[in-house]
Amino acid sequence: MKYVRIGLVAAVFVAAFGVAGMLGWKLWDEHTISQGAQAARQSAVDYAQVLTSIDSNQVDQNFAAVLGGATGQFKDMYTKASVQLRQLLIDNKATAHGVVVASAIQSEAKDKVVVLLMVDQTVTNAARPDGRVDRSRMKMTMEKVDNRWLASKVELP
Repeated sequence: MKYVRIGLVAAVFVAAFGVAGMLGWKLWDEHTISQGAQAARQSAVDYAQVLTSIDSNQVDQNFAAVLGGATGQFKDMYTKASVQLRQLLIDNKATAHGVVVASAIQSEAKDKVVVLLMVDQTVTNAARPDGRVDRSRMKMTMEKVDNRWLASKVELP
């Protein structure tokens, strides 16, 4: 009977340590995902400012910066659109400067984070040299590629 009690106590301790280990691992995993999501949010904020800022005198550099922070479907779409957009920006002497005024994480996973952004963009061009401010909302999907958070999808809801 004594050995049965000792075995039972040992089994309870082993089970308790197993549960504690599993809960500790789960907590660490959630912490890691949360830290990654914050890094993705900051990358999205930085990238939104790159995406919404342009100078018609530096179009090629601006496009290179945009493509450098993009991946997947969004990179493909932007590459195609930039061919037509380039000349339009130059012809109209367009400039824009975007500032993210608010951001929040909508959803987070280990390698994919969706970020909501509010952006104020000051736009000037040949037709409107005094400029105007456009207020936009963005939904940006960030994916971790080679240890970098890159935009794979940008929506203007």
